[in-house]
Formats: sequence, structure tokens, C-alpha cells
Amino acid sequence: MNIKTLRVSPPYRELRDLAAGASTDDAALRESVAGILRDVADRGDAALLEYTARFDRFDAGDAAGLRIGADALARAAAEVDPALLDSLRRAAENVRAFHEKQREHGYLDVEADGSLLGQRVAPLRRVGIYVPGGRAAYPSSVLMNAIPASVAGVDEIAMVTPTPDGEVLPVVLAAAHVAGVTEVLRIGGAQAVGALAYGTESIGRVDKIVGPGNKWVAEAKRQVFGRVDIDMVAGPSEILVIADDAADPVHVAADMIGQAEHDPDAIAWLVTTSAALAEAVPAALEELLARNPRRDVARAALRDWGAIILVDDLEQAAEVADLRAPEHLELLVREPLALAGRIRNAGAIFLGANSPEPMGDYFAGPNHVLPTGGSARFASPLGVYDFVKRTSLIGLSAARLLRDAPHVIRLAESEGLFGHAEAVRVRTER
Repeated sequence: MNIKTLRVSPPYRELRDLAAGASTDDAALRESVAGILRDVADRGDAALLEYTARFDRFDAGDAAGLRIGADALARAAAEVDPALLDSLRRAAENVRAFHEKQREHGYLDVEADGSLLGQRVAPLRRVGIYVPGGRAAYPSSVLMNAIPASVAGVDEIAMVTPTPDGEVLPVVLAAAHVAGVTEVLRIGGAQAVGALAYGTESIGRVDKIVGPGNKWVAEAKRQVFGRVDIDMVAGPSEILVIADDAADPVHVAADMIGQAEHDPDAIAWLVTTSAALAEAVPAALEELLARNPRRDVARAALRDWGAIILVDDLEQAAEVADLRAPEHLELLVREPLALAGRIRNAGAIFLGANSPEPMGDYFAGPNHVLPTGGSARFASPLGVYDFVKRTSLIGLSAARLLRDAPHVIRLAESEGLFGHAEAVRVRTER
């Protein structure tokens, strides 16, 4: 397997270009997406129907044809393979139980003089979730995006998914039923993002859009941010595996391929203290790729964006992980929890050989919508906190107003804001 192998040491300059990943700066894409968004904002359903017919080869007839009713979701759940439905429900239970712990309840402090200071936490009213569609089925994306919104108490969860020829795979509809989705729309691409952000005659606008998509979807989300909130602008999938000499090279290779098969731009790194492991992994990659149906995609990603990186010790491995700030970080070392405590930047950390990344993707409970492109330096996994808003509550007593007024007047006047000072002064003078 042709994959870069290099030995590094601080300050790791040789990793910076590789860590940047593939460029997402595409002026032509920005312009095309902007045109689609303007058209949907201006013409509503008519534009949506035209784009759906052009890009998805689906003639819905009218706006009602874009909608899938709740009865169809329930019917899909009843008709899907019972074992698969059981797995969906068990996964949903795990995801819901994990996210229930993220609930915020706000607070209200009552001071001795009767003043009230607090914070109210309230769910968003309506959110949109984007679920990739077409020939692939992503029921896990439905669960991971919809369940935190449901736990937060969001009133309406509108799911959009592209549907070549108008078909949505039953397992996706079953997942929507299990997750509590209230509305499913057979639309995708930048036009679906536009419909959610601006609203049309038949589709209500949302407060927030979440969920992964292709580069058109990512760029559309970037452009509508501010009119609505978004979770993140997602980039290619990433994994960084830190392994010591106790790691199994087949485990390492399998976990790298598990992310590389997503996309030719996916990033898969092994950072290891073991020269023997570094030497063994390429052969293990080759053996596993030979039986992977997506071998061409995975091979391209490993060739262009993969790397085997040798470091002197686990302290340096932790530094490389913080530099990369990966979406997924696996610690295939003797004491994974101790090493995790030395790493600041990662979307999700998988501790030990019994915790391969797909367990988190599908079933463990934590969210698989994670920051990419190094944004784990400042961003968090999708959670209940993404579907609520916080409002400050301020109710001062007369005594508190009189006590603090001179300070407020002085500060306002120092900023040249006479009206601010006067709004307080007229109350104290009376």
C-alpha cells in the first residue's frame, strides 16, 4: 500500500500542510450555490420543484408530492426487517439515554432585596435535518440528528433527503419514525437548504439546519448561516489512531480504512511509537483493501491524505493529535484513559481496542456528528445544547436600582451614551 511514512519531532512543521487536508475553496461552487439559494428564496416551491426534477430526476408534480406523511413512516417501520428495526430501536435508546444527560434546566437566583437574576433555557421551535440520500442509506444520521432535537423538546423536526426517482429507502423512513421526525421532504442539495432557511409556500422556515451533505450542501449551509443557525460546515471524515507496540496492525489498518472508504478526501493517520507497527500496517492495509468493495475510494484517500507517523513517545503522539484536532481519535495503547487526559483537541476519543470507531457511529450513544477540519480545537459534537437557546432574566428591586444606578450612569457617560445614562437617571431622580 502506497502511504506516506515519516518520522517527526517538535515543532512538527512537516505535518502542517498534510493536516490542512484538501482545499474547500471553490469560487465556482460558491457562485452556483448562491444562485440556487436566491432562486429558491425568490420563487419558492416552483424553483424547488424544478431543481428536484433536474438534479434528482424526480417529478413531484406539485409541492404536495414532495412530502412523505407520518403514515408512510409508520408503515415503513412495520414493514422493515424486524431484526433491523430492533437494532434501530436499541441504537435509538442508547442515543436518547446519552443525550438525556445533556439537558439544561436554567436557573433563577432571588437575592435578599428581591432582585431576580437568571437564565431561561428553551427549545428551538422548528429545526431541519439533512440526511444524505440516493442509493446509500444513512439511518444512523437520522437518529444522531433528530434524537438530540427531540430530547431538547423541539416542536417540529423536518427531515430533508435527496431522492433520485422519488424513492426513500424504507430503513431511512423507519429511522425517522423511531427518532421522532415530524415531517419528511423529498428534496436535497443546496435547494433543500434554501427551502429550510427561507421557507416556501408549502415549507415552513426553520430556526436551525443540521446534518451532513455533499459540498453543495456544506456551501449552502455556510451561506445561509445568520439567517438560520447551523451545526457546522462539515468536511471530509477523519481518523487519527495513536498506537503503541501492543497494538494489532490489523486493527489499526481496519480502523483507517473505515474512515478512508467514506471519501477520496478522507484523512486517516496512524501516529505510533513502534517502528515494527509502522512497517506492518501497509501490508495489513493492502490485505483488507483487497476485500473491500469501496477499495478504490479508500485507496485514493490513503494515498493522498493518509500517513503513518513515527514519534519518539506518547507525549509527542498527544502533541500531534492536538495539532491535527481530529474528528475521531482512537487510542490503541496500554493505558488509553491516561493518554486521553493529555489530549485537548478531538471530536470523540475511543479508548482501547474494544472501542472501534464504528461502535460510536452507530450504537454506543454519543453523537457521531463531530467537528472536522481541525475545528475540534473549538467545536463540540452535536448535542441537546445545539437545539436550545438561552435567555437572560433580569428583575431588579427598587433598592438595587438605587444602589447601582450611580455606577451605571458613570459607565454609560464614559462611553458617550447619554441616553443610556438618562434611562437610569430619570428613575432615580423620581
